[in-house]
Amino acid sequence: MNSERQPLPPVHAGEGEDERPVYVISIAAELAGMHPQTLRTYDRMGLVSPGRAGRSRRYSARDVALLREVARLSQQEGVGLAGIGRILALQQEVSALRAQVRELVDELAAQRARSSAELAQALTEQANTRRRDLVPLPPPSAQQVVVWRRRPHHRRTGE
Repeated sequence: MNSERQPLPPVHAGEGEDERPVYVISIAAELAGMHPQTLRTYDRMGLVSPGRAGRSRRYSARDVALLREVARLSQQEGVGLAGIGRILALQQEVSALRAQVRELVDELAAQRARSSAELAQALTEQANTRRRDLVPLPPPSAQQVVVWRRRPHHRRTGE
């Protein structure tokens, strides 16, 4: 048995399975197709920052996917580690901005719905007020014309 293996930490509320730090460095290196020393280097550089269980590193499925992306950019695209760091930072920033845009779009939709409801209520109240201001005349006979008049508006004192 590997001396780095410890009991798995509990999954916290809101933490997805792919973010749960479960893999020790040797397993994560094997899954990513890298040497464990490379993972340590990437951790020191800040490219991939695994969780910690005491002093040992614990990698999540997301960390392993990120390690694979680092390897792809390095080997297939020929990007240097500094460039990879910048790419990863920009990708993270884009993700954060997309989340913020989604949040703002949802907030705007909710505000529009509230504004529409408030406008409908105001128009209904205005229509009801106008109906109360109209005074019907006595019922017409078959030959009479119906005329509606506005109630006289009385000024109240103290308003």
